[in-house]
Amino acid sequence: MHTWPLPKIEYCRFADWEERRPAIIVTTNAAWDAVSSHLHLPIETLLEAQDAAEETWQQWDTRGEVVYAVGGGLAADAAKYVAARHKLPLICLPTALTVDAFLTWASGVRRNGCVYYVETKPPDTLVIDFEILGRAPAYLRGAGVCDTLSIATGSWDWRFAHQRGKNPPQMAYLPYADQIAQGILQGTLDCAEAAGRGDREGLKQLLDCLALEVQLCNLLGHPRPEEGSEHYFAYSVENTMGKGLPHGDLVGPGIVLIAALQGQDVQPLKRALQAGGVPLNRIPETVIDETLRNLPAYAEQHGLPYGIAHTLRELDFAGIASQLA
Repeated sequence: MHTWPLPKIEYCRFADWEERRPAIIVTTNAAWDAVSSHLHLPIETLLEAQDAAEETWQQWDTRGEVVYAVGGGLAADAAKYVAARHKLPLICLPTALTVDAFLTWASGVRRNGCVYYVETKPPDTLVIDFEILGRAPAYLRGAGVCDTLSIATGSWDWRFAHQRGKNPPQMAYLPYADQIAQGILQGTLDCAEAAGRGDREGLKQLLDCLALEVQLCNLLGHPRPEEGSEHYFAYSVENTMGKGLPHGDLVGPGIVLIAALQGQDVQPLKRALQAGGVPLNRIPETVIDETLRNLPAYAEQHGLPYGIAHTLRELDFAGIASQLA
């Protein structure tokens, strides 16, 4: 048994970052177009991540001595996979704070209509250029708030499962850990507006909140304080909407909808999501209704940890989509 660490975080302009080893660059077209002129990397191999498919990543040509992730969560997950598979060092250069994947030891992959997390490795170094992060498109700039605002619904599910005796021993409810998670949630609510504007202080606080959330889950050995039915909703709705929507566009509405079903006040969460630039109107109401109807069976099919998603047959969610307005 071991506990994964966070990557070393360097605060540095991309233009000032130096690398002499031949590099494997894993990126996406939009991210590369936005920042490639700022980078001075000895590129040996340039790879474009288009989807979270292991079979694609396994077939990539990987000549080089160091792996770089340049972009968002998809680039980070693919680069972590490549670096772990080929036992290479990994440096991550995020172009927007969209997710916590820049800090974690696992890569999210799509299998049989759900997201599964496979053990890869955390980046060895995370390079943070606040000027680059602040210039990200408004709908991405603060979208990482989703991965800490989900504490509101994920921790509720964790407590709910405890009350019903549904937590396995390795995910036993720990009140002190829940209290720590609530502090991280409050930190996110406090910084969402500034992060959404691209202010350095707001982005730094959002990064700190993401790092605290990841390290808490590393120490616990599971993500129950921050991942629950809101993520299940996002995984399921992606099957209907198809790939291509950013992570926040799926998880953000899931947080609001699930919080409403849990009986929580959704207004602070909505304000923080909107301040972070997360759109709440990208999922049609018919898709929302269908997804919620099917969510209990979906959660059971994929063996997802117990939460309110498993009990939606007991609830009346007619008109719940109006919470997103």
